[in-house]
Amino acid sequence: MNLKTLLAPIEDDLAAVNQVIRDRLASRVPLINDISGHIIHAGGKRLRPATALLAAGAAGRLDGNGHLLAAVIEFIHTATLLHDDVVDHTNLRRGRITANAQWSDSAAVLSGDFLYSRAFQMMVAVADMRVMQVMADTTNAIAEGEVLQLLNARDPAVDEGRYFKVIELKTAVLFRAAASLGALAAGARAPIVDALANYGLELGMAYQLADDIIDFTGDPAESGKAVGNDLVEGKPTLPLIHALKHCDAATAEAIRAVIKTGELGDFDTTLNKVRGAIDSTGAIPYTLALADRHSAQAKASLGDLPDSRYKTALLNLADFTVSRQH
Repeated sequence: MNLKTLLAPIEDDLAAVNQVIRDRLASRVPLINDISGHIIHAGGKRLRPATALLAAGAAGRLDGNGHLLAAVIEFIHTATLLHDDVVDHTNLRRGRITANAQWSDSAAVLSGDFLYSRAFQMMVAVADMRVMQVMADTTNAIAEGEVLQLLNARDPAVDEGRYFKVIELKTAVLFRAAASLGALAAGARAPIVDALANYGLELGMAYQLADDIIDFTGDPAESGKAVGNDLVEGKPTLPLIHALKHCDAATAEAIRAVIKTGELGDFDTTLNKVRGAIDSTGAIPYTLALADRHSAQAKASLGDLPDSRYKTALLNLADFTVSRQH
């Protein structure tokens, strides 16, 4: 099932969220409008706000509050992308020049700060302390994840435990927040909120594991990201961690050198060597099996929710997350 078909139950709601984004993005500072608009309208999949909308529908009510909180999630996500691109010195995202490369690091960071603060302004309008608590905890966790990722960068000694903590904090907690906010917007009871929150967390873990597979197997024309980009940026993702643990000593030393320095020498030769180690050690099937496990746990979290087209879409989204090619 393609993403458009999967999200058909919320097609009109996503359009409403996009309108909220356009309305609330406006700033009195033209540069903020330019930078925020540059990344917001860059053609992302909108999976996080879609998760919020589907959670609201599955919890029994999808209305204007759901639209507003889905837009909040997208603003927070966009702010993290602006900050990440500065930290990682990234020049391209989704095949387009990044804000920091087009304008400046300072302008990108400050525009990200604007999106964070605008998101909290929007949350105040909902007048639900539980929403504020979820997002306060979430943004704090994301900040911790960003620092942990910085500490892990260029460190070939990163193990699976350190890796999983980063992807939980950097990626999964925002999916958890999206599903939680959807449930809260619907006025759901605590057990339903908890079930959907757990769905979001497991979905986010599966999503990031799949992303780390795509970094080595994806088509740059579709993903908008060069193959091996995480390797060049010195990010020890699970396929690399697994390959390092199981490949021969000479290959492991070569991989460690690339992680430490980001220098591949002859790019194609070195990348092919790394990909060969990933293939020979079964790193991709290993990572995919873990992604499948988290996807299955996400689906199991929905067991007590009543059947609906929104629940069906959430189940399909968990499958799509690990089967996608970009």
